[in-house]
Amino acid sequence: MYESLGSLSLDLLRAFESAARLRSFTAAANEQGTTQPAISQQIKRLEEQLATRLFDRIYRGIELTEAGAVLFDAVSAGLQGIDQGLASVAAQSQHEVIQVATDFAFAAYWLMPRLHRFHQAHPQVDVSLVTSERSHAMLRPDIDIAVLFGDGRFKQGESHFLFGEEVFPVCSPRLLNRTCPLSASALLTLPLLHLRGENSSHWFDWTALFRALHLPNAPAPGQLRFDNYTLLIQAAIAGQGVAIGWRHLVDELLEQQLLCRPIAESAASAMGYYVVVPQRKRRGAMVERFLRWVMEEQSAGSAPTIGATSLLD
Repeated sequence: MYESLGSLSLDLLRAFESAARLRSFTAAANEQGTTQPAISQQIKRLEEQLATRLFDRIYRGIELTEAGAVLFDAVSAGLQGIDQGLASVAAQSQHEVIQVATDFAFAAYWLMPRLHRFHQAHPQVDVSLVTSERSHAMLRPDIDIAVLFGDGRFKQGESHFLFGEEVFPVCSPRLLNRTCPLSASALLTLPLLHLRGENSSHWFDWTALFRALHLPNAPAPGQLRFDNYTLLIQAAIAGQGVAIGWRHLVDELLEQQLLCRPIAESAASAMGYYVVVPQRKRRGAMVERFLRWVMEEQSAGSAPTIGATSLLD
């Protein structure tokens, strides 16, 4: 393969390309950081190896021969291709991908609205999101870092507390024909949106919230049941009923007045969101940057918890 190249040196081809493009051995020497006699010797060696003349020496300059013109087109294209290939490889080596695992709700309502700021600060890092409601499956071998809901005791990783669980009812302003806030007992007369599924049991449900608010037992789930929190919130925005809203996740929707709080009371628990670094992962610079960014984002946007009823009381 490439038999015509033989033992030709890349340095000879670079010297030839420069001299042919600039039509001057002196200018080529300046570009290559060497001397005019050195360029002249390299061209002479190349002509000897090819057994053909590449330049005609004319008064105060050089001109390509017919053979030289053919070689120049080929060498110019070849060197350009090599340069582009090297640049692409260098760019790939500087670009990193971090695999981040979390649940649908956190990804949709906390992470995605902020992720553009991470990309602006770290344009060389791509974030690949892996979403699931199964916390035990989020620390699989390909995951670099995770944001998980729980009590912070994750055996497979090192946990960093992000924020605690505080919940309150939310609904579309269109659902209410009365001035807010209402009394907590008004929940007994409003349609409630329920989150179902085997993996939602560790989150607040209406039964736990009613208990925390000292209300009679919550109505049994009706037709408005969802197995995905994102869909449940969209149903609330559409005015189909009242949902349980998690502070930090629905804050922006409240600010945009897509949702409102029909009652003033809220409830808190000992659970919360944690940033978890798998134990098998070394704390590399990429993981460290993302961890620091998440913690700084929460610190910058955090507000004191006021008026929350704790399930621990």
